[in-house]
Amino acid sequence: MAVFSHLRRALLRSPPIIPASRRFRTVAAPYHAVQTKNYSTAFTKPEDQKTENRKGKWLTLPPFNMTVNGASLGKDISGRRQLTSEEDASTTTALKWVTRCCPQLPRSLVQKLFRLRQIRRETSEDSNSDQDAQAPGSRIKRVSAKDSMKPGDTIYLPITVQSLPTEKPECHCSEEEIKFLHDLELYKDSAIIVINKPPGMPVQGGIGIKRSLDELAGTYLRHDFSEPPRLVHRLDRDSSGILVLGRTQLSATVLHSVFREKTSVASNMDLKSEKRILQRKYWALVLGTPRRPQGLISVPLGKVVMDDGRSERITIVENVTTMQSQHAITEYRVLDSSTHGLTWLELSPLTGRKHQLRVHCAEVLGTPIVGDYKYGWQAHKKWKQIFSSDHEEKIKVCNKNLLPFGLDLESGSISDKQPNLHLHCKKMVLPDVSSALKRAHVSCSDHDFGDIKSLKFGAPLPPHMQTSWDILCK
Repeated sequence: MAVFSHLRRALLRSPPIIPASRRFRTVAAPYHAVQTKNYSTAFTKPEDQKTENRKGKWLTLPPFNMTVNGASLGKDISGRRQLTSEEDASTTTALKWVTRCCPQLPRSLVQKLFRLRQIRRETSEDSNSDQDAQAPGSRIKRVSAKDSMKPGDTIYLPITVQSLPTEKPECHCSEEEIKFLHDLELYKDSAIIVINKPPGMPVQGGIGIKRSLDELAGTYLRHDFSEPPRLVHRLDRDSSGILVLGRTQLSATVLHSVFREKTSVASNMDLKSEKRILQRKYWALVLGTPRRPQGLISVPLGKVVMDDGRSERITIVENVTTMQSQHAITEYRVLDSSTHGLTWLELSPLTGRKHQLRVHCAEVLGTPIVGDYKYGWQAHKKWKQIFSSDHEEKIKVCNKNLLPFGLDLESGSISDKQPNLHLHCKKMVLPDVSSALKRAHVSCSDHDFGDIKSLKFGAPLPPHMQTSWDILCK
């Protein structure tokens, strides 16, 4: 709040906008930290100097150009885009352009600038004549966050944004922790980073979370890029496996679109004939055995608020007309069964709903995932657990030496009295976004991405799940 109070006081002193000239500071380029240049005012008349000082200075962003539209490119790759190029061009808003040019500014701060109407835009229409150039303010107006950008449009921000603190202070890690983060990487190219997320590490920040994976990646997994990597999808804190991050805002937008298109069309597609450019396969150990060895789960899910708003639970919605819901689809097949009443499943989510796999296993199949006490507490109370003195002894030794970030990856198998969640993203197939972006940058015309190659990834099981596998399948 102190930052916003400082910002508001500074913005109230902001001058009326004037066209770009020696008095402006200009951002070097999009996708980079803001860099400014001081231009000389030696040619300003002495009597005009006070007026110059009163007007102050503004921060000038680069003129908008027709760059690749990430959302549309994602639809192209998915084979779903039906917009014309003219409609497509209107999808870049003023808010998107500001956040793209100034990634170091907090999004909440940029949105507040728009709400306070402190951001201006100079349109490029009929701006080639000398007469227009000498008509200050004739084409400069306030702009709203949702206004569409046109080629050549220039955005102006109050110069006071440069004195504000960045969104988050950089987190500091030890050399051991940094090495641990780098060892999580499975793959890296110019567009994406793929990591094997360990169980117990939160993906995003929140109440009670000191360090999250997106924050750590933004600091230590940039490598030679000026932008921080961005999350493309999410995994629950206690789950593990393949997690994809976009190395630039553009590549992240493309993949967001691919994931979104997969979810939006899943309920209408022909599962046998549809080409799946995005595939995810999870391994889960569940209590009990499904009635059928394989099948398709297709039920709507909804959110129920509990404990006076302090917690929430996802559940199956019986009547979609009386409760808000989202359709969720999952394919499953049995990998292996044991005599101990446990079953290994392969789960393929065709939509991306919160807790989808956990709810489908617990409430549809009647086989909650081992370690999922939120949706399978009653089943865990009835389950006769497996205990092994040898494994318990190993766990005690491992607990004495925790990994970086306080992670304990060895304990939590079915030999433990309280197993951890046994849900792991084992395999993933993604379109090669790096190649698609290179092709799109060469020409702005529409492309057929039907021949785009796929990238296939695999992540080994975390130690506690591997231990459970060895116990049951030895």
